[in-house]
Amino acid sequence: MTTQKPFSQSCENNKAAILEIIRSVFSQPATVWEIGSGTGQHACHFAEQLPHLHWQPTDRPENIAGIELWREDAQLSNVKPPLSLDVADPVWPCERIDALFTANTLHIMSRHEVRILFERLASYLNVDASICIYGPFNYNGAYTSDSNARFDEWLKNRDVSSGIKDFEEIMALATAIGLELQADHAMPANNRLLVLQRTS
Repeated sequence: MTTQKPFSQSCENNKAAILEIIRSVFSQPATVWEIGSGTGQHACHFAEQLPHLHWQPTDRPENIAGIELWREDAQLSNVKPPLSLDVADPVWPCERIDALFTANTLHIMSRHEVRILFERLASYLNVDASICIYGPFNYNGAYTSDSNARFDEWLKNRDVSSGIKDFEEIMALATAIGLELQADHAMPANNRLLVLQRTS
């Protein structure tokens, strides 16, 4: 029996818009570490479209097999085997990171886990490392749309510690580890794509 690949409709919906931006952010050869690769759809699509990059998918152990199905099907030499990684792991399976991408993860995490993520990035990011963070954010403590408000309610009903994070809180964590905001792009479906670079 053939195991069916996992599928995310939201990945299909947003991959073209995200690619349009990360194409210029990750313009030089590098290994891009993806935090929370989910199904693996983004990893395979971006690696195919950006052959100068090596893409390193990571996720919690329960998602690794699904990512590997996408990688095996894509047959792309620049998609590395997925690695098990929880942001709270005290040691990550890498030495240094020059480029990092994550999509639709921060609102799944608790505020504590988001703080840990940036603490880990302080240890692993090289100077001049570029980061792209995609997902919904609140600004000045307010939702940017009614649909985001409903989505946040759904998230909290599922897991009270999750929820849409405040842009200002994320930027405070980023600034504390030497990350500067390069761009804040409006994206489809009331999402944003934050582009940051480590300067110190």
